[in-house]
Amino acid sequence: MRIRSNSHSGTLEEGKAEENVNYVVSLLKELIGKRRLVLDLAKADFKKRFVGSYFGIVWMFVQPIVTVLIYWLIFGPIGFKSAPPVPNASYIEWLIPGIAPWFFFSEALNCGTGCLQEYNYLVKKVVFRVEILPVVKLLSCLFVHGFFVLIMFVVFLISGRLPQPSWLQLIYYAFAASMLALALSYFTCAIQVFFKDMAQIVSICLQFGMWLTPIMYSEQLFLDKGITIAPTILKLNPFYYIAAGYRDSMLTGDWFFMRPTLTLYFWCFTIAAMLVGLKVFKRLRPHFSDVL
Repeated sequence: MRIRSNSHSGTLEEGKAEENVNYVVSLLKELIGKRRLVLDLAKADFKKRFVGSYFGIVWMFVQPIVTVLIYWLIFGPIGFKSAPPVPNASYIEWLIPGIAPWFFFSEALNCGTGCLQEYNYLVKKVVFRVEILPVVKLLSCLFVHGFFVLIMFVVFLISGRLPQPSWLQLIYYAFAASMLALALSYFTCAIQVFFKDMAQIVSICLQFGMWLTPIMYSEQLFLDKGITIAPTILKLNPFYYIAAGYRDSMLTGDWFFMRPTLTLYFWCFTIAAMLVGLKVFKRLRPHFSDVL
């Protein structure tokens, strides 16, 4: 009887695993097959942000640029004079590659969390695959990030830095940041439908996350104070990999395979988060239209 029971439970587990794989495969096929629809929705979402605004798309750049200037005044040559750990790099050159992906990630996660609530009329349609909506929000935020990356290139060129082959690596790190944001968004947006406070929780976590990531400061700060374990703890934050990768690409010229341990850790974390997020999303999806 015990052998039969073990065999039966093993069959059930295999069936669930196969069902989950089929679910992911069908979702990928749906995204590829309806890529034009996804892009059109993303473009419409991007334009919708500035409808009725007098300055329109200008506001897209104002907040991040003002934020960068504030941190530059506080930590740069005028303020606390925080020295970047990269030789021959000014503080502004070191700050922008770290904070640019954070703006993208935080905006993508915030927007992704509320996407089902915002597009509730599409969620109620029987024929619409609601798993598309977090991807739509992600692409909309990616458009904004693309413009900000162009500004970063201009700043570096004005500073006298010539383009390097490693700058192309930003495509990889932007993809990595997108996958992390999407993985978390599937979980948070599904919970947000039933627990409205999730958006506030995500916002607070992002505020903590920004300071738990060495964006404005270097981990060398802790080493100078004898706190040798701090850099290791900071690296447990998956976004550390993204911020360090952007800086590697723009400043040092190092490639992602030169950080094999961090690369493996990041993708293991992101894939696990994606599987958990999709599982929660799939389980709660049948009840979305009843609540929205």
